[in-house]
Order: sequence, then structure tokens, then C-alpha cells
Amino acid sequence: MNEKHIAKISSELRLRARQVQAAAQLLDDGATVPFIARYRKEVTGGLDEVNIIAIRDRLERLRELDKRRESILKSLEDQGKLTDELKDKLVTAETVSELEDIYLPYRPKRRTRGMTAREKGLEPLAKKIFEQGDGNPLTQAAAFVHPEKGVAQVEDALTGARDIIAEWINEDANARAELRELFTKKSTIRSRVVKGKEKEGVKYKDYYEWEEPAAKAPSHRILAIRRGATEGVLTFRVMPEEDEAIAILVRRFVKDDGPASEQVRLAVKDSYKRLLSLSLETEIRLESKKRADGEAIKVFAENLRNLLLAPPFGQKAVLAVDPGYRTGCKIVCLDPQGKLVHTDTIFPLEPHHRTEESAETLKALVGSYNIEAIAVGNGTGGRETQEFCKSIDFNRRVAVLMVSESGASVYSASEAAREEFPDYDVTVRGAVSIGRRLTDPLAELVKIDPKAIGVGQYQHDVDQKALKTSLDDVVVSCVNAVGVEVNTASKQILSYVSGLSERLAGNLVVYRNENGAFRSRADLMKVSGMGPKTFEQAAGFLRIHGAKNPLDASAVHPESYPVVEAMANDLGCSVADLMRDHELRSRIKIDEYVTETIGIPTLVDIMNELAKPGRDPRERVELFDFAEGVNGISDLKAGMKLPGVVTNVTAFGAFVDVGVHQDGLVHISELADKFVRNPHEVVKVHQKVAVTVLDVDLQRNRISLSMRENPMEPRIKRHEKKTAGERKSDGKRPWPQRPGDPGPLNNPFADFFKNRKPSKS
Repeated sequence: MNEKHIAKISSELRLRARQVQAAAQLLDDGATVPFIARYRKEVTGGLDEVNIIAIRDRLERLRELDKRRESILKSLEDQGKLTDELKDKLVTAETVSELEDIYLPYRPKRRTRGMTAREKGLEPLAKKIFEQGDGNPLTQAAAFVHPEKGVAQVEDALTGARDIIAEWINEDANARAELRELFTKKSTIRSRVVKGKEKEGVKYKDYYEWEEPAAKAPSHRILAIRRGATEGVLTFRVMPEEDEAIAILVRRFVKDDGPASEQVRLAVKDSYKRLLSLSLETEIRLESKKRADGEAIKVFAENLRNLLLAPPFGQKAVLAVDPGYRTGCKIVCLDPQGKLVHTDTIFPLEPHHRTEESAETLKALVGSYNIEAIAVGNGTGGRETQEFCKSIDFNRRVAVLMVSESGASVYSASEAAREEFPDYDVTVRGAVSIGRRLTDPLAELVKIDPKAIGVGQYQHDVDQKALKTSLDDVVVSCVNAVGVEVNTASKQILSYVSGLSERLAGNLVVYRNENGAFRSRADLMKVSGMGPKTFEQAAGFLRIHGAKNPLDASAVHPESYPVVEAMANDLGCSVADLMRDHELRSRIKIDEYVTETIGIPTLVDIMNELAKPGRDPRERVELFDFAEGVNGISDLKAGMKLPGVVTNVTAFGAFVDVGVHQDGLVHISELADKFVRNPHEVVKVHQKVAVTVLDVDLQRNRISLSMRENPMEPRIKRHEKKTAGERKSDGKRPWPQRPGDPGPLNNPFADFFKNRKPSKS
């Protein structure tokens, strides 16, 4: 374990070094993030998953930095250029950029203008000029004119010398560091439309003449501009003011106003324009992309978490409908365990309109299979199909719920779907997926690539490796937070359980199919590939309901069973009695059961679990209906108040389904009456909300919505201020205005600015 890494991470994350070291050691030993967070609280001092993931990721980056450092040291040693001073600089370098700047003068290069000049024997002249002594460069250069070497005249010699000086300036680590800081803090991102692409790229119209500080540019704008450039519609640069950048180099390298210094000044400008600016712009473009990726991935991960943890309807018989017009509505019946028991097709919609026949079919199926809910996909014809199902009298209450189809077609064509339903076509598989999403969203959605679910922001433009890592972390976290019933779980969801690989998950399913249901957690050890270490990581997250030991259906880890048994023995009761009886549990003094390995945090978790064994952290399903009579975008009018469901949250707002087959956008400025910095502060995916229609653009198929209480009133800017007297007046906050601005009407500051006298200071 590298002590420097531990100290650095401890300082950056503001954690105790002991906590960082413990988490790092557990990770290196093969422990998973959910296992460490849940069952090793005493060891890490109570670190949560966020902290542990941060430690893991930072440790990985530091180790990659060390690998690059070792590679550079070896390269320099092989070249015979590794001095003690150079080694010290490399050893103390803390970033990849710093390492590469130090290594730059020694890096093997393609042929450059400076190399050509050196081959012509012009390096001594470059050194004389760079020293900026009293000599005249024209006189000095005359001695280096050699037509046979390609130096035909004095100007050729001076040009070659400047090329060499330009490379020295480019390779100066301190100069690069100072310029990099300028690029980072003061670069402006400027985008322009490619001539002739104005009509073709109309969706990027906002960026045809766009510029803003790169450091403050939000993720979605950076990614939009980059996508526009990739599609050949836009060009963009990320640069600070050229004069300010060159002034930094002049200050560093130009000593005075003499003739030699004038040559150095010319070399400085050439070095910046031809070498440094291009190199550093590439860096800052990549850095801004990395930052934008990070923000977009964070939004995607938060949306995915909310989607995966959406309320489940539970183990109940469900009829699922995949709506369709011409080809009809595919329907499937699923038993409480999600098993397909019947499939059929009905034609209630246009052009067939076989409503009576379809209604009779549904009535018969609801009665035959004891259906408790109907899940209707929200695709084309979804609203009409939902209204048709609601119009049927089933002689008892049958909930009819709309379910998102996003990604269902991806699952229906996947290998997992073909393996599960080899004798059915994609339409049946898609309908099954819709039904299972209602009963258990988590168990069904883990079968689909998260990128296909449609809750991301520029998901195909961001770093795919970083995106996959983040989304995998979310899925693993959600699966293990809920727990998995090992006797009914699919191979796909089992593969996300702590410690289980895809191969081992498959082995569990094979064993279950060949030997029947697992009767205890101890039986898991009979599965091929399940060793003690894997069992330790996985057992606490696998549930076995109906097992002889009731703890097997809880989140209590088998390693803690002896403690629970000791509690029961001390009270003269069984473990089952302890789990049923609150009065018995209230008599337990947990500090009496503290051991070297089990402390108060674990004992508190055990007591909570005994009270609600295997509890599902997800909320309950809420019935929801869209507004009646609003089925298409043409039905919308400004000012309408409608119920809706949040389908996606981005950095610039939230998309809401109001039942018209086209999501509307609630811009971040319309999410709440107060200022909102992060949309996730207000809404999350799957949340039911009330919105007001602000505008409908039928031509571009766009809907603008608001969640503000009084959306038609002017916005209140967060930087607006009042005087003490104004705060006591009518309670309305004034609009800000600078002298000379026309500003909004009724501005209480207008007269103030008009009559204001200059300050004496």
C-alpha cells in the first residue's frame, strides 16, 4: 500500500487516513463496494458507497500515474539522459500533465523544423540569440550562412535559429504550466456554423454564433457543440485572448528591447501560434470534454438509480399490453412469479375497431388468470389502449397502469430474451418485458443495456468506459440495496449481486433447475465455483424466503448469525420469536454483544433488520392517470394544467410525459419558484408532477412546460436585492437594472440610478 496515495486521498476527500487505508485494503483483497459499505462499517469507520467508490477511482488514477512515471523514467534511463535533478522532478510530479511537460524535451518526435535547423548547424546561433547579449544577430548570423547546407542567406539562418528557440519555449515546463492555467481559467469556447450547413444543421442554430467562458459552460452546451462539430455543422475553438497568452511568454523569455530580444520576441509569437496554442487547446478541449462527460454521466447515473428503484407492483398476476394499430395489440398474461402463461392479440384500435370482441377477450383472461393489474406500454396507441382497458367492466377492481416501453424492443431482440423465450417472437417478448416492469422494474431493467433505457443526456457522446463504470456501479448498488430472492431471480440480476460473476450466476440457475429450490444459504456452497470468499461477499444480499432459518430471508449476514442466536438464547426464545416480537427485541442491550469484529454499527443494522427482515427500500406504486381528452400534441393549449410523469432529468431541466406521445421540457428556470442549481434537487425520474403548458410548437414538435406555482408571472432573479425600506413594502422583489439599461417596467431603481451622484471614492 502506497502511503503517499493514502495521505493524498485522505486530504482530497477529507477522510481519516485510517479509513482510506482500510477501504483500499479491502478493495485490493477483492471485497465489493456494497459488501464493504454494508458489512465492514467497523473496519472503515462507517464509509458509505459514495466514499468507497471515490477512494477506488482516485486510487486507480494515482496508480495509473505511477505506471506512466515508471515508463518515463525507464525511457530516460534507456536514453542515458536521466539525471538526479530530472528524476527528482519526475518523482514529485503530481499530475499527468506535469509529467508530460517534464518529459517533452526528451520524447521521441517526428521530424520538426527545429530538428532541420539543428542539422544545418544553427543551434549555436540560437543559443547566442537566446542569451540576448550585446551582439548583433545579423552579424552573428552571417557566420552561419552555408549555401551547401541549405542556409543561403542571413535571414535563413535567423529563421532556423528562431525555429530552435520556438521549440525550447514550447518545451519549457514552467511556461507550459503558466499558460495551462491561463487556458483553464480564461479560455472562451467559440462556435460557428460551417458555411452552407445553415439549413441542414438547424437543430444547432443556437450555436451558429456562440461564445462563453469555457470554465463556466454547462455540460449540455459543450456536448451539443462537440456533437455539432462531429456532424460537420459547427466548428469551434477553445482559446484565451492571444495577446494575454503571448504577454506571459514575453515576460518569461524576452529580456529587453535589443536586437537579439526582438528575434526572441518573434520566436515567442511563432512558438505560441504554431506549437503551444495548438497543444494547449487540445488539452483544454479534452479537459472540458472530460468535465462535461463527468456532469452528464452523473445526471445519467442519478436518473438510472431513480428508474431502477421505481416502486414495484409486487408478485401479482398481470396482463400486459403492447399497443399497436394495424398489427393489433399483443397481450400476455403473467403469473405472480412473472412466468408467461398465455399470449393473444386483440384489435380494439383503428383501423379494425373490434372493440366488443377485444373487450370480451380481456374479460375472459382477467377472470381465468386472476389478473390484478393491466400494464399498458406507453408507445404508439398507448393512451387509446389504456382508455379502452379502463372502459371495460371487469366486475372487480383491476388497476390499469401506463408503463414505459423505453428499451423493451432492445430486450426483446437480445440474447437473454431469445434464451428465455425461444419459441416466441419479439412482440411477445416485448409485451412480457412491459408486464414485468410493472411487477418489478429493477429485476427487468437490469436485463437491458442502461444506455437503451433513454434517461441519459448525450449518452453516446461521453466517455463510454467511464459511463459503463458509473452505470454498473449504480446497478450493483440498487440490486444489492434491494436484495435478490435466489430461488426466482434471473441470471442477469444475479450477476449484479456482490461477488457473483456472470458465469457463477449462470451456475446458480443451473443448480436451481437441476436440484430444486435452495433451502438455506448454506446450500449455496454446493454450487460450482462458489468458494468461501465469494460466499462471504454474496450471502448477505441473497434472500431465501421459506428457509428453515428465518435469517436466510433477511439482510443479516451469516457471519452474524451466532450473535442473533446468542440474543435469542439470552431471552429464552427462538430467533423467529425475536423477529416477530417487538417487546422481546426492546429488552436487548446491544452494547453487551460487542466483540472484536462486531461493533455498534453492525448491531444497529441487525436490530433494524430483525424488526423488518428483508424489507424492500422502494416505495409503493401510486395509481396515476393522464388528463382525459388530451391525447395528442394538438390538444394542448397554453395555460393548461396537466398531470405528468418525469421521464428524464438533465442539467438544463426535466422532460415530462403528459400523455401526448411527445415529452415536454420543463426548463431549469421553470422547475420551481425559487432558484434551482441542480434539477435533481426538485425532481427525479418516475416522479408524478403537475405542470402548466407554456407554449406548443407544432412545427418543431416541441412542448414547453412549467412547474412554477404562477408560471405566467415574471421570473425573480436570485441576484436581485432590496433596500431595507423596500423589504418592508409590498413584498415584491424589484428587477435589477444598470444605468442606461431600458430594463423592465416599474423598476424601483430607475429614479435611483437617474439621480445618483458619483461616489467620492
